[in-house]
Amino acid sequence: MNEKTELRIIGKPIPRHDAWEKAFGLTCYAADFSLPGMLYGKVLRSNYPSARILSVNTSRAERLKGVKAVLTAKDVPRNESVTRFGQTHVVGGGFEGLYRVLADRKVHFMGEAVALVAAEAEEIAEKALELIRVDYEPLPGIFDPIEAMKPDAPLVQEGRPNIITHYEVVKGDVKMGFSEADIIVENTYRVPFVDHAYLEPESGMAWIDEDGVITIRVSTQVIEHFRGIADVLNLPHNRVRVIGTYVGGGFGGKEDITVEAFLALLTYKTGRPVKLTYTREESILSHSKRHPYVMIYKTGAKKDGRLTALEAKLVSDAGAYVYLSPWVLLYSMVNAAGPYRIPHVKVDGYTVLTNNTFTSANRGFGAPQVCFAYESQMDELARRTGLEPEKIRMMNYLEKGEALATGQILERHVALQETTEKVIEALEERTLPSGQMRIGRGIASGMTSYGRMVFLHDTSRSHVSIEMDGSVTIRAGIQDIGGGQASSLCQITAEILGVPIEDIKIYIADTALTPFAGTTTATRQLYMSGNATLMAALEVRKVLVHKAAGMLGIDPESLDLVDREVIDKEGTGKSLPLKEVVRACASDGVPLYHVALFKAPFRNIAQFERIEGQVFPDFTFGTHGAEVAVDEETGRIQVLKLISSFDVGRAINRLSVEGQIEGGAIYGMGYSLTEEVILNQGITMTPSFSEYLLPTSMDVPDVETILIESGDGVGPFGAKGVGEPSVCSVAPAIANAVFNAIGVRIYDLPLTPEKIVKALKEKKDMG
Repeated sequence: MNEKTELRIIGKPIPRHDAWEKAFGLTCYAADFSLPGMLYGKVLRSNYPSARILSVNTSRAERLKGVKAVLTAKDVPRNESVTRFGQTHVVGGGFEGLYRVLADRKVHFMGEAVALVAAEAEEIAEKALELIRVDYEPLPGIFDPIEAMKPDAPLVQEGRPNIITHYEVVKGDVKMGFSEADIIVENTYRVPFVDHAYLEPESGMAWIDEDGVITIRVSTQVIEHFRGIADVLNLPHNRVRVIGTYVGGGFGGKEDITVEAFLALLTYKTGRPVKLTYTREESILSHSKRHPYVMIYKTGAKKDGRLTALEAKLVSDAGAYVYLSPWVLLYSMVNAAGPYRIPHVKVDGYTVLTNNTFTSANRGFGAPQVCFAYESQMDELARRTGLEPEKIRMMNYLEKGEALATGQILERHVALQETTEKVIEALEERTLPSGQMRIGRGIASGMTSYGRMVFLHDTSRSHVSIEMDGSVTIRAGIQDIGGGQASSLCQITAEILGVPIEDIKIYIADTALTPFAGTTTATRQLYMSGNATLMAALEVRKVLVHKAAGMLGIDPESLDLVDREVIDKEGTGKSLPLKEVVRACASDGVPLYHVALFKAPFRNIAQFERIEGQVFPDFTFGTHGAEVAVDEETGRIQVLKLISSFDVGRAINRLSVEGQIEGGAIYGMGYSLTEEVILNQGITMTPSFSEYLLPTSMDVPDVETILIESGDGVGPFGAKGVGEPSVCSVAPAIANAVFNAIGVRIYDLPLTPEKIVKALKEKKDMG
């Protein structure tokens, strides 16, 4: 397409293709499906965070009427395997984690799966779990990652050290940088375990079709896990099929294997369809969490606010299994210095095994943790230098063409100045304090990558075809997790082929029928599958325009596809119905479809110990602003204003972009104020939404979204990803606003009333 062509559908706030179904509750999620003769699966889980399994007796459960299968580790053909999280090859560097289906000889965290049951009714399956006897010998556990790093600490996994990974980022000479500093700020920050808290818990069902293929319909972010499931059963990969449903919230929690292996084992054993849906308590207890971090930051600056040096130590708690912890730490390392021009940097990062619930992907993937630290540091430096928080940031922001601490050059637009100016303007009108409420304002900026790491050979495929009547079909293996991933492909195709959205049908997430599009993770689908779909649609368009040009006797360059017609842009009035051109192509045997493959940039990384050069395709930059009211008597925080400003490159669908940014702000607000999975010696103390507190509609202000469209992203039409970037700088913005209100800084999330009251008391006692 000519870049000067006016876009008719891209950038418009039009309803998604699935909007009405979702609005009226007609969308089928994983738990909505059932089959005749279906069994119900249940999982027996450990009550201990660390214990040896002495014996497992399943005989009473097996004799219970209605029970069709009881499985333990000995019944799993391949109980331990390497999980590659959608990768097609081994990359090394600790990026392939152990996947153990059922605990064998030892349990490593509370909630680890020990046995499986399939029964005629859910109640029978639950009763069978009670009849399974497991004899445990409790063992010493280790629950603090700092303690777990010590040489004499108990080993979580036999045969491997507790320190999974150590990375470093080095730029310049940090000692020299601090010697040049007039002001040095040192603080330790801590962030907690956080649950994904999606509306839809983990769910799926499996059956064996007439050809002997195990089919799993499941709520997942990674349909490519079919390979890992086949490996568990020692079956050829083509004997397992995964169909992804629309996902009722993922946020990274459905990036790992959840119910898939359990379903495959139970249906393989019984030969009958099996359904398994976690309870909310089971979900909180057993699935991955956002990594807690301990972050020790030391930042130096000149009197005028210019940064000179940063030294940081990051320690993340991986929990009991590796999963994605090395990946998450790598993201944190790249982000650790923030979007700032710092001549001298030294960052050390560690991820450590403990006997806590395992941690893995969560929205932001290592960026929210370090953003809380570096943006709190920036406000502390502003206070010490006497500068306004926005001023010290603006003088130190990186710009296009400059390099991160890792050496990666920022080749695309860096919109930090613009987003900060927009947020400051939106915060200009202050709310007046009343009574014991103190009003404060804060800002925080952040950077987050979109697209997977460049050493992963990432690819995405999309199939676009036009039917005889001019309607269009898209087939792409993307998983739609609620962000409009599928709908964005429809909008791109509609723009290119000149058809309305209602003329497009999309088929997604089926390993047997749709081209592989990779994981719906890393804010990558618009970038990867969007580009693949754009490429495919352009090829189909090229065929149509060439044929129409011959039929009309017109130069192809003068033709456009608009409203189901091929028209002459030069104003001659010549046109043809699109379906007439399609039929002419069909008569000539011209292909009316194209499968496009989009390849992300690739860079081989020989070693990962020191992180250098390009790691990600691009970054999204933005700023959050918050105004809060703090009750000095009770410590209660009320968020009065929440402003999110981001450079989105180009908004494919403005409604979807605004929705992602608003949702991200609220997700980040929960991280700031209330959400924490509390573990006491590995025991989950917050097993339901009665204890794990989410923001409600009564707590959340209207989120003001301010979009900047630089057109300089690597996605289709210059788009950038916003799903994860929209989360990262909310917590420090609110923490900075709280400090502005009451003059005390909280270094640990969440910012609970108890912490506020305690900090105010300490401030008062100090005079």
